[in-house]
Amino acid sequence: MSVPELNEQEIIRRNSLQELRNMGIDPYPAAEYVTNAFSTEIKEAFQDGEEPRNVSVAGRMMSRRIMGKASFMELQDSKGRIQVYVTRDDICPDENKDLYNRVFKKLLDLGDFIGIEGFVFRTQTGEISIHAQKLTVLAKSLKPLPIVKYKDGVAYDSFEDPELRYRQRYVDLVVNDGIKETFLKRAKIVKTLRSVLDDAGYTEVETPMLQYIPGGASARPFITHFNALDTDMYMRIATELYLKRLIVGGFEGVYEIGKNFRNEGMDRTHNPEFTCMELYVQYKDYNWMMSFTEKLLEKICIEVNGCTESVIDGKTISFKAPYRRLPILEAIKEKTGYDLEGMSEEEMREVAKKCGVEVDNTMGKGKLIDEIFGETCEGTFIQPTFITDYPVEMSPLTKMHRSKPGLTERFELMVNGKELANAYSELNDPIDQEERFKEQMILADKGDDEAMIIDQDFLRALQYGMPPTSGIGIGIDRLVMFMTGQTTIQEVLLFPQMKPEKKAVKEEEENAESEQE
Repeated sequence: MSVPELNEQEIIRRNSLQELRNMGIDPYPAAEYVTNAFSTEIKEAFQDGEEPRNVSVAGRMMSRRIMGKASFMELQDSKGRIQVYVTRDDICPDENKDLYNRVFKKLLDLGDFIGIEGFVFRTQTGEISIHAQKLTVLAKSLKPLPIVKYKDGVAYDSFEDPELRYRQRYVDLVVNDGIKETFLKRAKIVKTLRSVLDDAGYTEVETPMLQYIPGGASARPFITHFNALDTDMYMRIATELYLKRLIVGGFEGVYEIGKNFRNEGMDRTHNPEFTCMELYVQYKDYNWMMSFTEKLLEKICIEVNGCTESVIDGKTISFKAPYRRLPILEAIKEKTGYDLEGMSEEEMREVAKKCGVEVDNTMGKGKLIDEIFGETCEGTFIQPTFITDYPVEMSPLTKMHRSKPGLTERFELMVNGKELANAYSELNDPIDQEERFKEQMILADKGDDEAMIIDQDFLRALQYGMPPTSGIGIGIDRLVMFMTGQTTIQEVLLFPQMKPEKKAVKEEEENAESEQE
């Protein structure tokens, strides 16, 4: 791999780095730098007329205005920014003024990490600032940050290209306002979720990511090779079957927040590597789970946004319980006018064609209903809506509906036109479960590469007896999108999956050439 050539700015910064070393200043000191305050807290706590407060802060230098023997700079720490007033005689009380004249004015660059000790005051223009009495170099930045500059109302050097922002998230977080806040909210969402489940008495567990059988969902898996065992294995597509084993083992309720992997497409709402929370609780059904879910989401929204509403792409979405509950066949009838109940597979295929839905001969009833709903209905449910009572062909792990033949006790929660959660009254009849798995294998033989594989150990676990149980999976990435008002999943993933950089550049060049032709 060739080493990229340095540009002029990078060369200047490396020369400054060497000059610092020549002066006996370590540009990357190992010793701890003790801070006692953050920018935001300093501003919030400041009171005019009080004794000046001594503080020690650290962060990046984001701007600098040099005015002879005195200067102003802006320091950005992990919480925000604060102005710092730097004078030559304060930070250089002895005869040697090199720390100000050479280091601060010439050898330090925007983006460098520095430590400041001093006292807090308010400037004549009213800005709360730190009067520096000591300056310490903490880390030299060798690449210039794309800090936005304005001239005649025009912004220059903005860092807005999504391709660059997602690849270089470290730069995005430094220079673009609001990016870090999204991920701080993500942390709060997960923390609140975990707190609610813990308070309910449920146990957080961990299950294998490498599995012999990709079970618990209908999805195409990633395949890898386990050298020590000389066998192919799968990255998990769901945690469901392992968590149910724990219910068999006697846990009241178990949940896991972790990564799943599905070797499928990438778009604005899908990432092949995604975070999911799955919860299983004994002696509950899907009706209980609907009530639990809407209360959970209402609490999360209040914790994150201070109210029960979130605004997404100009639409105000209310997470206040309760949510509408609508059977899937009724939803299709409501949106398309076609009543699929009692239809044969061929009749459903004809309806799909009339609705402009692409179908093929590998699709059974369940797949056809799924495609029709996905293409004609799903995107229309903006407010949280529980779509319930899915056909058995779509739900191989779900208990049969207690009063509606051919249907199961399952719901999917739709928000802003997308699925957020999937839940069941879990199938705990081992004989029925084995037959469902066999039906899935028939679909696989017909060409359905998302059909489930029989998990004999899971069947064995069920044969020991699993109590009535309800389970749910909630997509954390989409939940964060909905709670923070983001419209693309890449905005809520710190490091979304992307094409390798070389491949992306090559495709860009090829596209540019084809456009010229």
